[in-house]
Amino acid sequence: MKSPSRIAIVVGEDSGDLLGTGLIKALKARYPDCIFEGVGGRRMLAEGFISHHAMDRLAVMGLIEPLKRLPELLGIRKSLRLRYSQNPPDVFIGIDAPDFNLSLELALREKGVKTVHYVSPSVWAWRQGRVKKIARAVDLMLTLFPFEAAFYQDHRVPVVCVGHTLADQIPLEDKKYEKRQQLGLDAEGKYLAILPGSRKSEVEKLCRTFLQAAELCRANDPNIHVLIPAANNARYEQITSIVSDFPKLNVQLSKANSHDVMAVADVVLIASGTSTLEALLLKRPMVIAYRVAGLTFWLLKRLVKSKYVGLPNLLAGKSLVPELLQDQATPENISAEIIKALNDDSRQQQLINEYVSIHQTLKKNADETAASAVENLLKNS
Repeated sequence: MKSPSRIAIVVGEDSGDLLGTGLIKALKARYPDCIFEGVGGRRMLAEGFISHHAMDRLAVMGLIEPLKRLPELLGIRKSLRLRYSQNPPDVFIGIDAPDFNLSLELALREKGVKTVHYVSPSVWAWRQGRVKKIARAVDLMLTLFPFEAAFYQDHRVPVVCVGHTLADQIPLEDKKYEKRQQLGLDAEGKYLAILPGSRKSEVEKLCRTFLQAAELCRANDPNIHVLIPAANNARYEQITSIVSDFPKLNVQLSKANSHDVMAVADVVLIASGTSTLEALLLKRPMVIAYRVAGLTFWLLKRLVKSKYVGLPNLLAGKSLVPELLQDQATPENISAEIIKALNDDSRQQQLINEYVSIHQTLKKNADETAASAVENLLKNS
């Protein structure tokens, strides 16, 4: 088989950019002359990736919210479909963003393009009928978690569980105190990390509530320090504006260093999403809180079969960390859970033991495993 000359990849948000970057590096080692193009973020661009559209234009979630951006999203997808139908890549890889990527993958596969979807949509939790479309749309599904691979095997969809690249990068041991020493922080200080999300809508719905919860925590214990890592420049400016209304908190706001901030924290207050997996791998106690539009939540309550939304609880199959959703996500409820987590040393050690066990199941050399799966697909095409 001749080496591929072009590989198309489309990601829709920062977590996909991280996975895409690791995959590109591993594929480059196999195919040094290959061109990588599509839609990617800053990490992928640093690897020489050619992005035809800004990744953040795809970063929208929920059931109702995407309707507001539907014309733009349809326009971007149409332009990519035309581009890759007229000049097919050797393989198309959609990373997450299933509502955007699966339809694109289906259209391209019908044109004879090999397709891979990396990061399973939550078909095991809701809308299980989507697996039929997935079977038509992809030549290969790459999952992060073992229980997802089992679902696809049951439905006869070609699948490889690759684990998660963060599980390979982050040590199994808790490195909180070593990281504090590296960053010049007080080894015995109390640090609360707040991650209100990477999307504008998430920060709008959550950041003020999270800061109000932090105020209540500080009233209980004035030694608590608040750290917030903004996901990007836009979120930094947005959060700065909100933080200005909380001068007594003395928030330390930083950019694009969520890993370090979570690593030094005693507790992480976090929006539901991929960052909860990073907090788990860093062995941090956490409180998950989330809000979506009212109609979206109403619909999801009726559609979702899963008992949990947070990845730590989903992976454990039980409640490891508190989830406060929608009307439960009040400053009072959130602060009570944070204080409980700060003061329960035995629970913290129990959590760390559970986290290590989960971490070991996800440590599969993900970038290389994913690249090998793509290579095998190309060899057999």
